[in-house]
Amino acid sequence: MATDAKNEKEISVEEKLKALYELQTVATEIDKIKTLRGELPLEVQDLEDEIAGLQTRIDNYTIEVQDLQKQVATHKVEITDAKTKIEKYTEQQNNVRNNREYDFLSKEIEFQTLEIELSEKRIRDAQASLTFKDEEIAKATELLNERTIDLNQKKSELDEIVSETKQEEEKLRERAKEIESFIEPRLLTAFKRIRKNVRNGLSVVTIQRDACGGCFNKIPPQRQMEIRLRKKVIVCEYCGRILVDPEIDSPSEPQE
Repeated sequence: MATDAKNEKEISVEEKLKALYELQTVATEIDKIKTLRGELPLEVQDLEDEIAGLQTRIDNYTIEVQDLQKQVATHKVEITDAKTKIEKYTEQQNNVRNNREYDFLSKEIEFQTLEIELSEKRIRDAQASLTFKDEEIAKATELLNERTIDLNQKKSELDEIVSETKQEEEKLRERAKEIESFIEPRLLTAFKRIRKNVRNGLSVVTIQRDACGGCFNKIPPQRQMEIRLRKKVIVCEYCGRILVDPEIDSPSEPQE
């Protein structure tokens, strides 16, 4: 416990500021690598999502086509059965004993005829749907093939860039972890929060021409003096970024 307190005491504000500045420098280098990759990761993800959606659409249409084909087959069987019944009822009409039997058979023949017409209509409707869905499957398949070619090209471009920068990025991320372990949690949280909220990812900036290096608002001379002393963590009153003097990474002593 006493050792921890001593180590905390040994880490001066100046050392904390230097650590924050170095962390920002490393983070900026990582950002440059991400910029080099550009929109490729997002484009790859979008293409993968679109391809998955197209494949799902094709699969759904394929299931619907199979169902329609079964319906057509069923209706054809129904037509065959109805025709068989009509033939049977027509033959029976030749041997009826009275008008009542004849009328009954006539109604059965009429009913089976209507059943044939209904089945034929359902077959036409199903075949129209089959034609539509086959066309949609063809369109989706063509688009899927095009998007797959695009995806392979984008992935190839991204893989090439990643392979060129992977080693450098890994070193930078490892260095960032080392620096983060040196910075107290409260400051590190503030650093990450500011970095997330600002457009250019700069949490720590130097004074440039008497102004904040992030938002470029003027900093009063007295405030600049306090920043150069490195006795406390000072943030820009306009943008909230942590301010350091331009010589923060210099081995020379801070100005008094």
